[in-house]
Amino acid sequence: MQTLLGMNLFAVRCGPLLLTVFTILSKVHSDRNVYPSSGVLFVHVLEREYYKGEFPPYPKPGELSNDPITFNTNLMGFPDRPGWLRYIQRTPYSDGVLYGSPTFESVGKPTIIEITAYNKRTFETARHNLVINIMSGEDFPLPFQAEFFIKNMNVEEMLASEILGDFLGAVKNVWQPDRLNAINITSALDRGGRVPLPINDMKEGVYVMVGADVPFSSCLREVENPQNQLRCSQEMEPVISCDKKFRAQFHIDWCKISLVDKTKQILITQEVVRGEGILPDAGEYKPPLETLKSRDFYTDFLITLAVPSAVALVLFAILAYIMCFRREGIFCFVFLLYSIQLVHHSSIQKSTKELRDMSKNREIAWPLSTLPVFHPVTGEIVPPLHTDTYDNTNMPLMQTQQ
Repeated sequence: MQTLLGMNLFAVRCGPLLLTVFTILSKVHSDRNVYPSSGVLFVHVLEREYYKGEFPPYPKPGELSNDPITFNTNLMGFPDRPGWLRYIQRTPYSDGVLYGSPTFESVGKPTIIEITAYNKRTFETARHNLVINIMSGEDFPLPFQAEFFIKNMNVEEMLASEILGDFLGAVKNVWQPDRLNAINITSALDRGGRVPLPINDMKEGVYVMVGADVPFSSCLREVENPQNQLRCSQEMEPVISCDKKFRAQFHIDWCKISLVDKTKQILITQEVVRGEGILPDAGEYKPPLETLKSRDFYTDFLITLAVPSAVALVLFAILAYIMCFRREGIFCFVFLLYSIQLVHHSSIQKSTKELRDMSKNREIAWPLSTLPVFHPVTGEIVPPLHTDTYDNTNMPLMQTQQ
C-alpha cells in the first residue's frame, strides 16, 4: 500500500506546465515489523533492488538503469538512531545494513526506525518505517562469551549471512557448545582503529562477540598461558593449536581475544574505614528552617567597594597635582635650550664672516675667464670681467664659467 504526497497531486491539477517543476516524488509505505531478541545480533539489509521499484526508470536509449541510492535512518522523532543500532553503506551502489545488539532496557518497547531512500539521479525519495519489536530471550545472555578480532574482514563483509555462518561453524568446531549465537559485531574503526591504506587489499578489521552455554575449550584458553602472553607482549603471534581451523578463511589476532565468564560474579564490598576526611554519621540531614534572620549587607558593601574607591580617588588627586602644578623646572629648561641655539647660530655666522675676509687677501691666479682678452673683430684688449676693486666678499666661492 502506498500513498503519494499532495504536492505531486497539486502539480497534476495545475496543468502540464507545472509538471516539469514538481517532479520530485515522495512515497510512504506501510510499516515492516521485525522481532529480534535482546542480547542477540540483529541484522537488517536495506536492499537497493527492493527500492528500485519505487523510482520510475528514465534511462537513455541502450542504457541499463543503475541509479545511485543512499539511505538515511533515524529513530522516529529523533535525528539519530538508538545507541545500540548502527548503519553502514559503503557506496551508493551497494546495499545498506542496519545491525546491532538490542539491549534489555528496550524489551517490550517498539522501536520505530524511519528509512528514507534517496535516488541521486532523479532526486526522488521513498520512505519506509521499520518497527523493531524487541523480545526477551529466555536463554540469553549466554554465560560464556568470547570476542574475536578478525583482521582480514570488513564489517559489511562479516554481516553477510554466509560469512557469519562460516565463522560460527568454525567456532563451534573448536568450542563444541550446545547453543552458540553471535552477540555483537563492531568495526575496528569504532574501537579507535585507523583507516587502512588502500594497498594490498587491506581491511579495517572487525570484532565479533559470540556466546555459548559451556565453558571455554582448552584451545581458546591457550592464549592465557605465560608463553603466549610473553609473545603477545613482544608483538609476536602466539602459538594456538586450533588456529588452522580458522586460517583458511579468517585471520584472527589471538592477542586481542577476550574471554568473559558471566557465571563468576565478583562482588567487591569495600568497608568504610572512618578516619580523616570522613565525617561522623549524624543521622538524616535536616535543612534549616524557613524563618531565618535577614542579614544586612550594606556595611559589607561599604567596606568592600566604597573604601577602595576612596583610596583610589585620593591617589588620583595627588598624581594630578604633581603632573599639572609642579612644573617649575620646565621654564629654566626652555630658556637654557634657546640660549644654546643662539650661541650655536652666532658661532656659525662668525665663522662664515672670517672665511669671507680671508678670501679677500688670498694671492692666487685669477681664472682664465677673468684675464684680459682681445676682441676678435677690432683687436682691442677687452677688460676682464671683474676689476681689482671688485668686492668679492659677496661673490660665491665657486664661480660659474662663462
